[in-house]
Amino acid sequence: MCVLEFYPRKGFIMNTIKLRQVLCALLGTVICTTAAFSFSGCENEKQDKNQSTSDTATNKVATADTAISTDDEANALTVLESLGINAASLDIEPSINQNNDIAVGYQLDNPNEGDTIAVIQTSMGDITIRFFPELAPKTVTNFINLAKQGSYDNTTFYRVIDDFMIQGGNPEQTSSYGADFEDEFSDKLFNIRGAVSMANSNRDTNTSQFFINQKDAKAFKAEGGWTALEENWKSAKTQLINYKDSNLLSTFIDQYGATCYDTEIVPDSVKALYDKNGGNAHLDGAYNAVDRGNTVFAQVIKGMDVVDKIASVKTDENDIPTEDVVIEKIEIKTFSNSSDEISENE
Repeated sequence: MCVLEFYPRKGFIMNTIKLRQVLCALLGTVICTTAAFSFSGCENEKQDKNQSTSDTATNKVATADTAISTDDEANALTVLESLGINAASLDIEPSINQNNDIAVGYQLDNPNEGDTIAVIQTSMGDITIRFFPELAPKTVTNFINLAKQGSYDNTTFYRVIDDFMIQGGNPEQTSSYGADFEDEFSDKLFNIRGAVSMANSNRDTNTSQFFINQKDAKAFKAEGGWTALEENWKSAKTQLINYKDSNLLSTFIDQYGATCYDTEIVPDSVKALYDKNGGNAHLDGAYNAVDRGNTVFAQVIKGMDVVDKIASVKTDENDIPTEDVVIEKIEIKTFSNSSDEISENE
């Protein structure tokens, strides 16, 4: 029997292994039900929802072997329509931030002179990140403002899963805008290893919580890589089709939207990026058929060894470290080639 795990925090993300378990459960729903899908019909299923700017960087021009996004690129809207589902009736209006002048993988480039960076000072060492205001402006502004206000000072990495991610921020802290704000998905920013993303509880519910993707290429491959993700999408697509004419479709999407990562519309260049670097591809909102995912807004440029150390700490049954890993302060800085060291993160 496949079981979903619930975490008593506002922001959630789903582990790839758990994702496969979820889809296993979804395939079994035909057995659990006769005509309509009942979300309370299978025993022991618990809900787990997908979690899980002032400065402008110089855009990188895409090279010939890089996939370029176009205005008619497949997205949640076109995917649902191809399945015979009216996206408008579900209030799904995907807005993917596309930039044809930026190459897939540019988030791994070094920052430019004058770019804004942040140093996350933790009880286990420093983690330096660079921001992407050109593709996630509202999210970057939110994080920077909260850091400057001291909202992250003396908070903890309160959810840690090795070979997945480390999550921090204050669950009781709202955004710098005073309310939840919208996702900013992009066709050039991905939840690869080292990517910094917003945790959320559903679509457009970003506040202050964030996580750093920690899964490496070896772990990505061990979990089945793209083969497993393709099988997961086939299962999820079957469920969308089965319930497209049911009034339970929206309930299915609300509870299992994280499983609807459409591998059929993912460019080969993006697949190669994950094969090389690792990460959690199923969290990318740009390729989710029902407009769910996690906004990437920054990338670790130094201190992945610290991220790995944090990921390996002892945790309890709720993935909470048994000893606090503290975010002491987040310092916002201007990058300078002459003073800021960058280490290659493997």
